[in-house]
Amino acid sequence: MNTAYAADEDRKYQTWLWKKLGEKTVKNLKKHDFDAHLAADTDAARNLILEMIKDYQSFGFGGSSTTRSLGLPEELKEQGKIVWDHWNCPEGSTDLEVRLQQGRCDCFFCSANAVSAGGEIVNVDGVGNRNNAMTFGCPKVIIVAGMNKVCPDLPSALKRVQEVAAPMRARSLNMETPCAENGICTDCNAPQRICRITTILHRKPMMTDISVVLINKPLGF
Repeated sequence: MNTAYAADEDRKYQTWLWKKLGEKTVKNLKKHDFDAHLAADTDAARNLILEMIKDYQSFGFGGSSTTRSLGLPEELKEQGKIVWDHWNCPEGSTDLEVRLQQGRCDCFFCSANAVSAGGEIVNVDGVGNRNNAMTFGCPKVIIVAGMNKVCPDLPSALKRVQEVAAPMRARSLNMETPCAENGICTDCNAPQRICRITTILHRKPMMTDISVVLINKPLGF
């Protein structure tokens, strides 16, 4: 069999399987009071999100490669919106100031380390700005995640953070931790340990409007 053809076939069935899993996950997220959506690809997700946020003026971005892969910070800046992004601090602002502003903007963007098919969202932080802004302080929160982050249940979602998301993120940040060296979590006490705060959204927080956009593509860690 032609290898390119075989790869296309594999992707086709993976897309189909993720679509079915995504539909189930969206249904359960909605049961938990989240505004949930499944987008076919990044273009569809970007268009959906831009329509959602057109009336907001200030935006914060947590440490997420997924949200940035949609080109959202650049698009919002072009529209003249205020963007608080600690990966690209505005001139004259410190990293800490930007992180604090993220928690008080009109709309906060982040991804998830894992999402359970039962409708729960798991994030593990080192600093806490993402987890804080995600749960309280911003009128609107949008969580964007690729289907590679969806797990069958909450225990497997927590396991994914430990075995997949954390080692890869630590490695990408050049952290001096055991998992960044050997890919295995040892529940370390390294000074640069990034797993310090675990937040599980079992249901939508009472005073925060949260939209979850799942994308039928592998995105982020």
